[in-house]
Amino acid sequence: MSVLARFRVLAVVSAIVAAAVPAFSGSGGAIASRPETGAPSIVIGFVGGFVSHDSTKHGPVRLAEQLRRDVPKEASHVEVFENRRRKEAYKTILRLLDSNHDGVLSENEKESARIVLFGHSWGASAVVLLARELRRAGIPVLLTVQVDSVAKLGQNDSVIPDNVAEAVNFHQPHGIVHGRAQITAADPSKTQILGNYLVDYRKDPVSCAENSWYDRFFTPGHAQSECDPRVWSQIEEMVKQEMMKPRVEPGVNALALNPQP
Repeated sequence: MSVLARFRVLAVVSAIVAAAVPAFSGSGGAIASRPETGAPSIVIGFVGGFVSHDSTKHGPVRLAEQLRRDVPKEASHVEVFENRRRKEAYKTILRLLDSNHDGVLSENEKESARIVLFGHSWGASAVVLLARELRRAGIPVLLTVQVDSVAKLGQNDSVIPDNVAEAVNFHQPHGIVHGRAQITAADPSKTQILGNYLVDYRKDPVSCAENSWYDRFFTPGHAQSECDPRVWSQIEEMVKQEMMKPRVEPGVNALALNPQP
């Protein structure tokens, strides 16, 4: 099945879910209301390469801006970091989860976490490393999204830790820089791999007018994966669906609710 066909299937599923649970308003796709979920969603993105966290011509930054427009501020915290600032992102998550501000995360505070992580290139690899750090702290993650994931020397961006409920990987195979083709679950009974989706920009290119001449000449496929509206709009819908999921009550293992058959 082609990647576009997979997108269509996922779009139909999203439409069915949206019809069953009225999460979005009729205009602009904004979230009008959300279920009583307790803790707000924490959505953390990472840009690739040496890109700045506020460079609006890059996919992760544009996605974050769209989420901020569509989701009420009281319902979520959306922030983008440079891939080298993973430790700062980790500290931000701990601070946001510490609802009573005592400097120590209780089990209830950990279990109430509603975290989504996404990134491109080195930023996608940072997503996996951050998820592992959260695992060591006993903090669950709803979803990780990797777009043309490229690991730095000594990193492993291929195995998703078992504190992650769902993970998805988008990749393209061409050029000097190209993403990891496959991710797997450390424990398939706890983590569902939603897909390893191949996008071939030689067959189906997209226009990236804001990319530099260097990107267009040396890493065209990798650069297109960062600006492809088809990929990033699909990720947007996936992230919104995760943000709308009801919170699991403390004491219930969230990972056990989504076992892989």
